[in-house]
Amino acid sequence: MKNIDFSKERSLLQSSEILESEDTISFQTEIPKQIQQAMKAYIDKHPNWDQYRLLQAALAGFLIQNGISSRLITRLYIGNMFGSHSF
Repeated sequence: MKNIDFSKERSLLQSSEILESEDTISFQTEIPKQIQQAMKAYIDKHPNWDQYRLLQAALAGFLIQNGISSRLITRLYIGNMFGSHSF
């Protein structure tokens, strides 16, 4: 698994060298069972959502709310939350 260098990522987000939309990474993490159950319940009620879209929207929303100013992150968040396939 690739370790993320957060100092490099922060400078990329704050500069004009924003990550290309084709650049993606994959990561694994453990989450509490209650969060997994809540995600499953949400996805069952909203079939246009999947676990990847839900996590991407949640992470982008968190970053925006905590001061990350990135056009790409904002675009990902809005696209996931309010895109044509949102509801």
